[in-house]
Amino acid sequence: MSSHPWMSLTRHGSFLCGALMFAIGTASAQSSSNFSTSSANESSSLQYVADDALDGASALTDAAAALGSGHAGAGQDYGAKHGMLSWSHVVGEAGAGFNAPVGNDTSSGGSGTAASGNYGGPFLTYGGNFTGGLGLRFSPRLSLLGEYQFMDDKLPGAFIAAVGTQGGHAHIWSLTLDPVIDLLPKSINSVYVTGGGGFYRKVTSFTVPVEGEVCYYYCGIVVENQTVYDFSSNQGGVNFGAGYTHRLGGTYGDGQMKLYAEARYVWIDTPSVNAYNGTGRTETIPVTVGVRW
Repeated sequence: MSSHPWMSLTRHGSFLCGALMFAIGTASAQSSSNFSTSSANESSSLQYVADDALDGASALTDAAAALGSGHAGAGQDYGAKHGMLSWSHVVGEAGAGFNAPVGNDTSSGGSGTAASGNYGGPFLTYGGNFTGGLGLRFSPRLSLLGEYQFMDDKLPGAFIAAVGTQGGHAHIWSLTLDPVIDLLPKSINSVYVTGGGGFYRKVTSFTVPVEGEVCYYYCGIVVENQTVYDFSSNQGGVNFGAGYTHRLGGTYGDGQMKLYAEARYVWIDTPSVNAYNGTGRTETIPVTVGVRW
């Protein structure tokens, strides 16, 4: 019994539709599976990359820290081994005191035309001084100071009278290089010796009183000393002496601040006051009290 042609077409169409739907379903399932697997793989790969990046950054940070500490330690070791300077190597001082003349000083501090005749001295009396210094401490025992000192001395009345004036003074300032040797560097109380030399300038001035008018809130007459003769000279000189120190502070008596008191002999190669006095010189003993650090 034969079937109608359209029924055969219907059966073939149904078969083809079913086969097509099966193929589409299979392809869709495979695509979904591949997408999930691919997504999972990509997520894992991204996580691995992120973890590696974090590990690398951490390693770089650790390496930089280690390198920095290594350099710092190397710098400290180098400084310690090679004795590089620090503030602990710097030494300074400041002090003041008085000056005492030595013997029959034969110099006025320079050549001039003052009518001093055959006056033989002394040419200085007592006065005051100020001293300041800065230098390096090479060890607890040895330091080297560059020192500035200013001395203001009066002139003897006989010298002033011989010149024919009514007053006078001598100013001496110096720049010297002076080593200081501490004999008991570990003691709270110690003694030291020092000495050196350098440049000295001495100016001897003679004055007369002069009246003048001064006006502030009101005007008045005052008497001031006016320089009429001025002798000056620049020359070399030397000094040496000894002193006492008392250490201040420091947990174990190792503080750098000290009180000091010293006396020095100063010799300056100044020219003679006139042709009658022969070779000139200036001799004085400055006594100074101050602080050293």
